Amino acid sequence: MKIKHIFPLILSGSFALNVSAQNNAPKAFQFAEHQTRLLLTETAKTKTTAAKPNLLSPRTLNTKGDLLIVSPKDWCSGFFAGNLWFLYEYTGNKFWKEQSEPFTTVMEAEKTDGGTHDMGFKLYNSVGNAYRLTHEQKYKDDIIQAAKTLITRFNPTIGCIKSWDHRKEWKFPVIIDNMMNLELLFEATKLSGDSSFYKVAVAHANTTLKNHFRPDNSSYHVIDYDPETGKVLHKQTHQGFADSSAWARGQAWGLYGYTMCYRETGNKAYLREAEKIAKYIFSNPQMPADLVPYWDYDAAKLGNQPRDASAASIAASALYELSTYSKNAKIYKKTADKILNSLANNYQPQPDSARGFLLLHSTGHKPANSEIDVPIIYADYYYLEALLRQKRLADKKPVINAAGHLKN
Repeated sequence: MKIKHIFPLILSGSFALNVSAQNNAPKAFQFAEHQTRLLLTETAKTKTTAAKPNLLSPRTLNTKGDLLIVSPKDWCSGFFAGNLWFLYEYTGNKFWKEQSEPFTTVMEAEKTDGGTHDMGFKLYNSVGNAYRLTHEQKYKDDIIQAAKTLITRFNPTIGCIKSWDHRKEWKFPVIIDNMMNLELLFEATKLSGDSSFYKVAVAHANTTLKNHFRPDNSSYHVIDYDPETGKVLHKQTHQGFADSSAWARGQAWGLYGYTMCYRETGNKAYLREAEKIAKYIFSNPQMPADLVPYWDYDAAKLGNQPRDASAASIAASALYELSTYSKNAKIYKKTADKILNSLANNYQPQPDSARGFLLLHSTGHKPANSEIDVPIIYADYYYLEALLRQKRLADKKPVINAAGHLKN
């Protein structure tokens, strides 16, 4: 396949953004520092007003523009700590390390919560970043324990980690989002030498590869399995427009997840899948010219649909890494650069607004009428990660900063 045929939408001349800048990081991180100081203040204020000590992390804004913060049990609870670690990583300013630590400490207690599959989102994005940047033993121990907890949800007959509990409509649901939690398991094997975590991650990735994807390389959101036989019972798209539709963030989770799995295993089937997903996303006729998708590619055909900046930021971060493995490197990097330019130019709020969030116009769960066209913390997380990856590539460094202390 020649590069010029990969993304016909992008190369057709319909994309009108100025993409001359190859490094958005300096201005974007300056903005992020400013906004995050505000978000810290707003979070502290909201926690005091709410008088609920179990509330921890900012998640989104409600329809009135009020800040909503969540407890450590929430799947979004680890992202803000991760954002603070990213600011520390970029700036080297100990202020951000000091701000990160309390949010991270609270998340450490979640390492034994076997009632969730979101251990990666919760623990790896908070504690994992903390360990990556400090190498403190307690964080290493937390990662290993979190992985031990996560694999208790693995069913060897199915070959997957169970996603949601207590949902009567499914026996053993597995969602595409769950690909994002596998990085924790790969890391735990490297830290502990215990290959059982690695084997579970590979089995889950293989089963998902077999059952989640349609012939056009889009994915379902939910596959329901029979826990006794491993048989597929239902294929659905719970947070998308219809079971047959392509939910935008779900496609981004798949792109990111299989890119990461290729990094950790070297299995070229994962690289090929990531490339196929990228082709589906960026050749889709419903992709807007600015490369920030509508919340669902099929719903977009109806017109007047909200965007999902979180799907764009996740995809951009994935593309920077994918560019280091693929023969299509130049087009993947160019596409990611275009996404970041779009987000920086048109999706950032004005300074001192949006309670301190970094990106506007994300969509959480439209069918449930939840978090529509609002800032959401995970959009900010992957935006900062993408910016860091863009900078590393510009500095001729590995896109994944897997280890190392910051010295100040």
